Amino acid sequence: MELYVTFTSPYARLARIVVLEKGLQDRVEVIAAQTRVADSPYYKINPSGRVPYLIDDAGVGMEDSALICAYLDNLDGAPRLHRLVSEQDWSYGQLEARTRSLCDGVSVWVREMRRPANERSPTVLAHEIARGLRLATLFESEVTSPLLQGPPRMAHLVLTAALDFARTSGFGDLTEGRPNLATWLARLHALPSVQSTAKPPAQSG
Repeated sequence: MELYVTFTSPYARLARIVVLEKGLQDRVEVIAAQTRVADSPYYKINPSGRVPYLIDDAGVGMEDSALICAYLDNLDGAPRLHRLVSEQDWSYGQLEARTRSLCDGVSVWVREMRRPANERSPTVLAHEIARGLRLATLFESEVTSPLLQGPPRMAHLVLTAALDFARTSGFGDLTEGRPNLATWLARLHALPSVQSTAKPPAQSG
């Protein structure tokens, strides 16, 4: 297995600690990733660009430190740092983590744009736009998978909220030029809960 990290990230450190706690040094290769740099080769491995990122023995990748730590702890079927988790939870957990990466990135961009113009970081803005585009392209294919075609679960809702926020905040319409993603989002927009929360409530007075 390969564990991509930066050695200054507290989240990546947690995964490295679990590798040691569970005696997985011979199974997990720790690799330094180059993040927050335009066109980093790491983005071809993990489009969100976040660390830690684990590629398991089957070549399947997952991000989010909590998910990775739980996965590593569960490898021997006798977790002592987390509850026992079923195999199906891992693939869905990775999907949900990826949708949250998109939502978080759009939120960072919006927060930066709300600063006075002379206080905004062009580097941060460009980084989050590039991350959003990479993830949207990935979701264009992933929304056709059984996990995102099935009944709505949290990953569906997080992705819907992220795409809507991107469109309404000025970040951009990430479904444009991505017909699978546009069709998928239209289906989620039919949910009464999504419709009723689409706009902030009117301010009184």
